[in-house]
Amino acid sequence: MKVFIVEDENLAVKRLQKMLKDIDPSVQVQGVADSIKSATAWFEKNAGVDLAFFDIELADGQSFEIFSNTKVNCPVIFITAYDEFALRAFKVNSIDYLLKPIDEKELKNAIDKFRQLKSAVTSVSSIESLIADLQKQQIPDFKERFLVKQGQKLISVEITDVAFFYTEEKVTMLKTNKGERHVLNYTLEEVEGFLDDKKYFRANRQFIINVKSIKEVHHWFNGKLKVTTNPITETEIIISRERAADFKKWMGE
Repeated sequence: MKVFIVEDENLAVKRLQKMLKDIDPSVQVQGVADSIKSATAWFEKNAGVDLAFFDIELADGQSFEIFSNTKVNCPVIFITAYDEFALRAFKVNSIDYLLKPIDEKELKNAIDKFRQLKSAVTSVSSIESLIADLQKQQIPDFKERFLVKQGQKLISVEITDVAFFYTEEKVTMLKTNKGERHVLNYTLEEVEGFLDDKKYFRANRQFIINVKSIKEVHHWFNGKLKVTTNPITETEIIISRERAADFKKWMGE
């Protein structure tokens, strides 16, 4: 079994590698990345691993961002010191969710779960089928509203009234269909975990957009796409070449 590890603590990497070898001596670690940037670069140039291990909290952000930057063509086992990210983990290619310090028995159970799911897929050579099978098993739990501050009072904003979510100077915001702006006490990655991905798309690191807010989509330089919304955004929404195909599929291509 070929695996890839995303972890920024050297001791944690060594410990995980040892446990994997103890569980299955045939495991081959194809690479290790210690940041979102290096993991994204690795997945853009490499393919063919059976399974990946992602530490959620990295020095340059949360590893969920890797899915926004590039296509991850393998199931993932998430590892973290916190249990607050469980829902977000199971909205992507997640096999399991392990808390630090990793228990070897729980790691073995997670690997066994991966093998059972893989063997259950009709075409074991198709990792896309396995990922699709995993995603069908997830039970969504989407937010229906956000509580925000308006002056000296708190108001509830229905999710159907949100045109897009975005970051501005490291602050997460939402803009309603009427153009009203509100600050959120969540990161954009956390917000993404609350949303129905059939209705909302993570365009890039700065924006999550509602399909109903999209006014126009234009071809941009080097295979990128430019999205115009209503209400308008102060910053252009550019979708990378790597994400363009996923976006068009999401739009109904």
